[in-house]
Amino acid sequence: QVQLVESGGGLVQAGGSLRLSCAASGSILGINAVGWYRQSPRNERELVARIGSGGMTNYADSAKGRFTISRDNAKNTVYLHMNSLKPEDTAVYYCNADIRVAALKRSVYWGQGTQVTVSA
Repeated sequence: QVQLVESGGGLVQAGGSLRLSCAASGSILGINAVGWYRQSPRNERELVARIGSGGMTNYADSAKGRFTISRDNAKNTVYLHMNSLKPEDTAVYYCNADIRVAALKRSVYWGQGTQVTVSA
């Protein structure tokens, strides 16, 4: 059984910062790519940032220059550092991880989400 738990969301003023965490636990042999997604009432779920097993990253245009994704493999945790937050960043943020759970088995998991609200 594998669980992904996001944390770090909250209410922040525009221009502020937050750090989101995505911690994986359970029967994990290794974690491949991990992505942070977000969804708001007006928008479909979209990819914000992604980090590969080797550390390669890519970002949505809206996140470039403001957000940084990183990972701590020893802690099975991925972070999303968000700076210069804008009201349009308001959304529920989810992490998604491709996890090796057995020698020849990989599965994709989603966390439950964490709310980020940016006030003007």
